[in-house]
Amino acid sequence: MFSAKTYTARRSELRTKIGQGIVLLPGNGLAPNNYPNNAYYFRQDSSFLYYFGLNIPALVGVIDADTGEEALYGDDFTVEDIIWTGPQPTLRELGAGVGVAETFPTAALEARLRKAIAQGRRIHYLPPYRGETKLRLSALLGINPALLHDYKSVELMFAVAEMREKKSAEEIEEMERAFEIGYRMHTLAMKMCRPGVVEREIAGAIEGIAKSYGAGLSFPSIVTQHGETLHNLHCDGTLEEGRLLLCDAGGETVNNYCSDHTRTYPVSGRFTQKQKDVYNIVLAAHDHVARIVKPHMMYTEIHNAAYLTLAEGLIGLGLLRGTAADAVASGAMTMLMPHGLGHGLGMDVHDCEAMGERSFDFASIAERAARSATCIYRAAWRIEPGTVLTDEPGLYFIPALIDKCRAEGLYRGIVDYDALEAYRDFGGIRIEDNILVTEEGSRMLGDRKIPVTVEELETVVGK
Repeated sequence: MFSAKTYTARRSELRTKIGQGIVLLPGNGLAPNNYPNNAYYFRQDSSFLYYFGLNIPALVGVIDADTGEEALYGDDFTVEDIIWTGPQPTLRELGAGVGVAETFPTAALEARLRKAIAQGRRIHYLPPYRGETKLRLSALLGINPALLHDYKSVELMFAVAEMREKKSAEEIEEMERAFEIGYRMHTLAMKMCRPGVVEREIAGAIEGIAKSYGAGLSFPSIVTQHGETLHNLHCDGTLEEGRLLLCDAGGETVNNYCSDHTRTYPVSGRFTQKQKDVYNIVLAAHDHVARIVKPHMMYTEIHNAAYLTLAEGLIGLGLLRGTAADAVASGAMTMLMPHGLGHGLGMDVHDCEAMGERSFDFASIAERAARSATCIYRAAWRIEPGTVLTDEPGLYFIPALIDKCRAEGLYRGIVDYDALEAYRDFGGIRIEDNILVTEEGSRMLGDRKIPVTVEELETVVGK
């Protein structure tokens, strides 16, 4: 947790951006795993954390943009609770730690909001992503759960995204700590990689590192020999000689800032020539992006730069024909890298995407997104000093997708489908690091590199 001064300043800035109305920021509650008293690992809502800093379930933050009042709503622990949890600070004590003087019991919140609604005041809330939060907001505001997205506050979405986009010095320090956790995770995975090891052994070991040095994983680890499946969470395979292992994993600090890195390396400890050729194409795209990122670039410009570098390499291998520009313009690269070059990173591993990208249809706010250029609409994402984004190009040979494109007659004259036949069982390669945009340009987070070149990986893997 940062100082009360940090949270007070953030709330003040948000209040200024919103101008009028009441900002409602519900924290997360405990979510039962398989029965009520056995909950999933608790993860607080990131926007609540950003403005109120309390990693405690079942709290709600309120900011009155007209009066300047700030309040926390929640309930103190009872003696019955304390039997199980031990002594706990009161809500007033918790509030004081983050600069909030006004605290009220949970039961008082509904009356306050209903009064404000009756007065015609605007209640600003972010689009909810958890079922429990949807039901809570529905009850508090009198809105059918199915209609909550219709009344979400676009003003609040953009204000929060704009603030969280630009990381402060203390946030960057946290993300450097997250890098250190990621470094330990990935170098351990490399050392464990050898034929006969089961993928979940590596996944379990690196999760132990994440929990030992921070709050745990920033997302479920992807540890797989089927790297062509982008989010492959199945890790029951036994590592086999001649195959590639893709490890996409990150850690989260105790203050809930994330890292996200990917490395791909040979189970045997030595790349074949074919693997080395493809790997070096991906590495060239990764390194090219790291060199060119600078303030005020559009995300699409960076993404297309990676595509061009990948296409040039694939032309050199004889898998594509013509020019790299033609390959990118035709859409052929989407068959071989069907994802974006990167995403925002911060308190969420896909920063701010709880309020955007996949939550709802952007058609109604595309114009606003284009003007604001915030991270919740990647097609209009302009990176600024303080932005942290992932640099994660990849090449994936997905038989079903290749067959579909070929059957539909796509990319004729550009993709050599016959040559691609030799890569049907290749798998996929992704390389990922985290870039901080600075006033002068950009740099990778971390005080050292996770091994990444062919030579570095062959030195470490299986040792």
